[in-house]
Amino acid sequence: MAVLKWLSICLTLFCQGTAASKPCRWTQFRLGKLNDVSINLLSEMGGLFPLMCAEENVEQMFPEDLYKNTEGEDVSVVALEAMRYVEQVYNNSLTSVTWNKIKLNMFQNVIYRQVQNLELCVVGGVWESSGDGGSVTLKTYFNKLNTVLKEKEHSACAWEIVRKEIRENLVQLKKFIDSRVKP
Repeated sequence: MAVLKWLSICLTLFCQGTAASKPCRWTQFRLGKLNDVSINLLSEMGGLFPLMCAEENVEQMFPEDLYKNTEGEDVSVVALEAMRYVEQVYNNSLTSVTWNKIKLNMFQNVIYRQVQNLELCVVGGVWESSGDGGSVTLKTYFNKLNTVLKEKEHSACAWEIVRKEIRENLVQLKKFIDSRVKP
């Protein structure tokens, strides 16, 4: 009887260790595809950057090396943090936007789905990442986007700047995912 208990404990520990060392299957097979859908919806919902907003457009705020600073971190944790920030931004007042409302709703739903699935991948729904590099930089970047929205009083042009920036963020996140996730 003692041998059976010992064997079941060893088997349980082995299975947990094996599961913990493997990347989340959802991240491996679905995250990149949903990220592509998000990028396309951002482009389709508003079209090209409006000429009327050209004067208000700011230099690109996205730090090109942001996802390079997350070398030792789990893809699911990094992606979850980024998606949560995107979700928070798009929960702001969107009354001034002239985007296709159906595409906007689809975009918000795809982001929500990514957050929900990534939370399942990241045990306990971790919010803060384990390292300093990407996390602090990502938070600073999204604070800048929120500042643009506030300073420009959530105007249509402010939202166009944010849409352009978040699209670039998702493109870079996609490159990060592709470089780290091997199906």
